Amino acid sequence: MPLPDPYRLTPVDADRLEDVLRLDTWAFPTERSVEALRELPSPLSWDRTYGVARVDDEEVLAGFHGAYPLRAYPVPGAEIACGWLTWVGVHPGHRRRGILRGMIEHHFADCLRNGEAISGLMAAETPIYGRFGYGMASTQLDLTIPRGAALRPVAGAAELEVELEEWDAEIHGDLVATIHRDYARLPAGLGRPGWATRETPEQRTAREADPPAYRGGKESLRLLLVRDAADDTLAYATFRRAMSWERAGAEGTVHVREAVALTAAAAHRMWSVLLDLDLTTRVSISNLPVDDPIVSLLVDIRPAVPDYQDNSWIRILDLPAALGGRRYAGDVDVVLEVTDAMLPANAGRWRVRAGAWEHAEVTASDSEPDLVLDVRELGAAHLGSISLASLAQAGLIEVRTPEALRAASAAWSWPVAAGANWIF
Repeated sequence: MPLPDPYRLTPVDADRLEDVLRLDTWAFPTERSVEALRELPSPLSWDRTYGVARVDDEEVLAGFHGAYPLRAYPVPGAEIACGWLTWVGVHPGHRRRGILRGMIEHHFADCLRNGEAISGLMAAETPIYGRFGYGMASTQLDLTIPRGAALRPVAGAAELEVELEEWDAEIHGDLVATIHRDYARLPAGLGRPGWATRETPEQRTAREADPPAYRGGKESLRLLLVRDAADDTLAYATFRRAMSWERAGAEGTVHVREAVALTAAAAHRMWSVLLDLDLTTRVSISNLPVDDPIVSLLVDIRPAVPDYQDNSWIRILDLPAALGGRRYAGDVDVVLEVTDAMLPANAGRWRVRAGAWEHAEVTASDSEPDLVLDVRELGAAHLGSISLASLAQAGLIEVRTPEALRAASAAWSWPVAAGANWIF
């Protein structure tokens, strides 16, 4: 579907940042002015950004979207190219005219031209993207943990050293980026699907910056490092504290931005410090994978008030490449009948055959289908955290062969929960 008249797609470069920000403040209300936002580092990849303008007024953007070119996006047992959709917005004065759909269709074509078999996003409004074939593929956990919460013991944790420093991107950026990237491949031989890292220079610069506008009344960014006897860094946490003085005394909060550990002992040591900082009463952290080590380390998770919500949404763009690019947790030989209203090349019957922990062979098939589903459900299951069986129980997959559902659900699953620990 082309864009409706009188609109057309136009590439946007860094010279039009102010126009992009002006549209963004209409699409996403904020207390910050365009002038203030302009001073912040932009995470956008300008060679993958596009606006929509009226033909008679190209200076005014009616819509905008960008993509992050992720070359090593983690899927079960592998890494593939992914076009991550971001900064999607339509000016409220131009809504209900087909602009969003036109931008999504362009994004799909742009991803396929760049060899990206899947697209991903984090949804500002969750009802929007399902109709374009995105499936909710992972959930995240947010916790507010009381200070001094008891942790189960882990051997070797007490021997590790902790350093607390003020964040400095030039000094700490490469170290943190390396640990974050290494964590995507743990546990060895499995890895964490969906654990996207800051692959582009723009993403890293924006994520590592610490201007006052990011602080929200809290202190400047702090860094916790955990090192072993060989001086190898095994964990880091970035955080800010906020103070509140009440009648009974200080009630500070430690707002943890990221907490990443490469070993169980390092995770224990890191959390034992975060949970015992002076003048604080609680530790708050968001965007955790649902099986993050802290979930198992806490003796009692109930006081932490766990809260769950959607995290990553996945859209299959090139079905044979996407299904063949990941690995499977069990033997499977299944025929899928897939519907895809936007990308007809994905629609039809596909035979998926794989051995346990191997890639799949995906071929077109004339056989009767075992499972009938939309591409949305296939995207939801793609990272291994949303079960095909649960989607079938919800009536979203038609099961023609019950035995096939059992094998396919096991094969599509993954031992490590999917999730990204930052919003992008």
